[in-house]
Amino acid sequence: MKTVRKTSWFNLLVIPILLLSFLMSTPISASAETDLGLNVDAAILIDADTGKILYEQNADAALGIASMTKMMTEYILLDAIDEGTITWDQEYRVTDYTYKMSQNRALSNVPLRADGSYTIRELYEAMAIYSANAATVGIAETIAGTETEFLKLMNKKAEELGLTSYKFVNTTGLNNADLNGMHPAGTGPDDENVMSATDVAKLAYHLLKDHPEVLEVSSIPKKTFREGTEDAIQMENWNWMLPGLVFEYEGVDGLKTGTTNFAGSCFTGTAERNGTRLIAVVMNAVNEYGIDPVKKARFDATRTLFDYGFSQFSKQEIVPANYVFEDQKSIPVTKGKEDQVAIGVKEPISIVVKSSEKDLYKPKLTLETDTLEAKVEEGTVVGKVVIERTEGTDYGYIDGKDFSADVVTTETVERAGWFSLLFQAIGGFFASIWNGITGFIMGLFS
Repeated sequence: MKTVRKTSWFNLLVIPILLLSFLMSTPISASAETDLGLNVDAAILIDADTGKILYEQNADAALGIASMTKMMTEYILLDAIDEGTITWDQEYRVTDYTYKMSQNRALSNVPLRADGSYTIRELYEAMAIYSANAATVGIAETIAGTETEFLKLMNKKAEELGLTSYKFVNTTGLNNADLNGMHPAGTGPDDENVMSATDVAKLAYHLLKDHPEVLEVSSIPKKTFREGTEDAIQMENWNWMLPGLVFEYEGVDGLKTGTTNFAGSCFTGTAERNGTRLIAVVMNAVNEYGIDPVKKARFDATRTLFDYGFSQFSKQEIVPANYVFEDQKSIPVTKGKEDQVAIGVKEPISIVVKSSEKDLYKPKLTLETDTLEAKVEEGTVVGKVVIERTEGTDYGYIDGKDFSADVVTTETVERAGWFSLLFQAIGGFFASIWNGITGFIMGLFS
């Protein structure tokens, strides 16, 4: 009996210790996928500076985008302003189409007068702040004549940006069925605008790169349309994460919400903290019960993405200035005073990575030439260096390209004089003869 008790106590004490020791000694795989528990159909989080993808969830599926469509309309408008083809003070005369649309208060709109005229700036602010649909169509008609023609510009810009999973059937993101038969020619009454979360993020990324001034308006929490007139209407930004609004989040200053029955509750948000700007996209966000009655779920999901990005990631220097590859410190030089030239990475390379995973990223050299002919100038580009993750998942960059930097020569090699070149040629001649002889003799005995 005593022996049995001793064995029982041994099992109770020692076996758990052994199991704990095993678990502690077994490394957790760095390749394990992060699951943020988002109740969305798709999501993506990127660094707005480099386009580095920090998180994604079903990001390549083409889904409804609703009024996030208006980011493309904004893009084309700001291009046109820069090109001078239209101006902010230019007047738009209301058409029958935009008048009828603007009177439908079930849609997001500022009412337009049938005989009224409005500046492009007024329409733009109504679109960017209040997601006003008739104002959006007014901008499209000003630029292209009709919404149908404007769709061609949207598709052209999408191709320029490298978008791959998209379909535009109108400029606003409304269901075509809501347009009372006035939908653009060539589209059907049941057609919808769709994009992947990846493409939405890519659109936002390039919009901020090419037109950072878009944030000047997208960051306005509230504004009165036609203030001081009898047509005045209060516009509250649908982005409720802006300062002073119900789901305020530090650093948020854009970008565009979207809601339809088809797309659900969507949001492309951007926020900046301590010099780091992030872009988050969530599509068809719902709460834990599978619904979104107060349009809060998209902001909860975006908050989770931003919290994850700002707390877990930082810009880390992976390659210092003047970095030299240990296995490739130089490349051969012909006709030079030296037969080798040193190479290295001139500028430091920093990327946004998880702070705990910096050591998983290593530089990889790709040479564009294996030899140079003198004279070789310092700073001559000889290849590229890309940063690769050695294990685990790396989502890459939003434009599909690896982050790279030039590898250059770090010194100058002068061309040899004619006398030295003569001896080099003679030496090369006899070396080739000797190599031929030794090769012939070796062949006899092989």
